[in-house]
Amino acid sequence: MSRIGKKPVNLPPGVDATISGRMIEVKGPKGTRSFVATDDISLAVENNIIIVTPRGKSKRARQQWGMSRTMVQNLVTGVTSGFRKELEIQGVGYRAQMQGNTLKLSLGLSHEVNFDVPAGVTVTAPKVTEVVVEGNDEQLVGQVAANIREWRKPEPYKGKGIRYKGEYIFRKEGKKK
Repeated sequence: MSRIGKKPVNLPPGVDATISGRMIEVKGPKGTRSFVATDDISLAVENNIIIVTPRGKSKRARQQWGMSRTMVQNLVTGVTSGFRKELEIQGVGYRAQMQGNTLKLSLGLSHEVNFDVPAGVTVTAPKVTEVVVEGNDEQLVGQVAANIREWRKPEPYKGKGIRYKGEYIFRKEGKKK
């Protein structure tokens, strides 16, 4: 039995879920999201609770059970509160600013990095050393944050680079004479 899969997903007030075949569509204050389950999973909505159950006892059905329940939970979380990733920029002269739909990053390279923000995600720079990525799709928010971080990962000697807020960077000692 899947410990995650057997937990029901509660629908908060103001959120509606409709099931048509294998597809579930969740509507809430932050938009609409949908997920198509595999053939091995059945979905049901009863009394503002979404129940995810496997259709058989096969290994694939048991594998998909917990994953499908988590995907449905992420739909509900996305349309109610949304997802957020915060990035910190550390380094002398390293900075970020938004210009329209483009994030301009100065990262010590010979040129300025222009990062175009994809649709479905909002990127803000409240300070010149902070970048906040928000949206209702967890995968897209995480991917955009990872793409921004990829431009200058934190290095272990001085700790310069773009890191997630609260991320610990193992620092190395430099050369000794």
